[in-house]
Amino acid sequence: MLGKGLNFQGNCQTTAMGIMPFKDIGRALDLACGLDLPFWPQLPNVNYYEDMYVQTSQHFPGISIDMQEHKVNFNTQRFIEGISDYSEKLSDPATFKLSNEYSVVYHRFLALDLEKYTAIRGQLTGPVSFGFRVVDENQRPIIYNDEVRALLYDFIARKANAQYRELKIKNDNAFVWLDEPGLGWVFSGLSGYSDTLAHEEFKQFWEEIESPRALHLCANVNLPYLLSMGIDLLSFDAYQIQLMPKGYAAAVADFINKGGVIAWGIVPTDADSLNMETPEKLAARLTEYWNVVSQNAGVGMRQLARQALIAPSRCALKNAGLTGGVEDTIAHLNPGITGITAEEELVTIAFGYLKEVSDISSDKFSLYSRNDNLIMPSDTACPQRHT
Repeated sequence: MLGKGLNFQGNCQTTAMGIMPFKDIGRALDLACGLDLPFWPQLPNVNYYEDMYVQTSQHFPGISIDMQEHKVNFNTQRFIEGISDYSEKLSDPATFKLSNEYSVVYHRFLALDLEKYTAIRGQLTGPVSFGFRVVDENQRPIIYNDEVRALLYDFIARKANAQYRELKIKNDNAFVWLDEPGLGWVFSGLSGYSDTLAHEEFKQFWEEIESPRALHLCANVNLPYLLSMGIDLLSFDAYQIQLMPKGYAAAVADFINKGGVIAWGIVPTDADSLNMETPEKLAARLTEYWNVVSQNAGVGMRQLARQALIAPSRCALKNAGLTGGVEDTIAHLNPGITGITAEEELVTIAFGYLKEVSDISSDKFSLYSRNDNLIMPSDTACPQRHT
């Protein structure tokens, strides 16, 4: 049984984060569409409108964008004054769609032939992360304003649904995940917005979501907490945990037994970490994680693999490892790859590792249906990985 609304098996297929460091839109799309579950890239290096927070902010009352300083600004009085106008536009679909101005990349993606993929994916900044990142005129995160936060949850649900409807036209197995690094902050006693309240409000939020309920964060994770939030799919930075805690096993097994899918972010995208790894080592680490779950919670290893996606651990927009082992790392590249930045090269390497980890894991657990179910698209399609 698959998760609610998920009409595909994971089968160790590949997908990735939305944010990428590329300036060349065509190159970024080619790379994203070379994965089993393609996505539209967010490319803030193209222009500031491609930033995840800017894209989410379009039409939210009280918001203004400072293109010079690269800031999403919020003003409480402007919010109050804008509520009436916003309310009048609730029935207009354009209020919640991502316009061409706010993402040329998204509309380039929608113009591609995406029907033959197992599934396609979109993304949107979640309400917790947006609420923490955007501050008011007093430098106070807007998540602390109860009135603003209530509207924000509703607004983002409507935006996620609008994106889902557009993607579903292109592929019946489309879904949108909520990018929520802010859920890594709610456990801090200094956050001012507790994990308990976030959990409660998120479960209410999911009731308004039409897409399969998918959550992504590349931050420190509390896996049982995330898996209990009423979701169908979780994407997280699995590389950072190093060893799977036995205490996580029951929560993972319960999620899997209910039909959930987990995107395991196992391939690092920083130079220092990537330089120390090989696809074989990463696949072995992933198997070790699953073995801990299997041994301590009784779910089969093959079942874990069938309900798994393989992903990078994080995006690589600003790579902290560039001063370290980047030269050695890039030495692993095919010499034919030229004309891109070091950060772009690292993403290219990581995506290559993804495919190898996927192949190793697929072979190990005899996921024969993974490739049998993939059909090569036409020549006009977004280029798809197929082995």
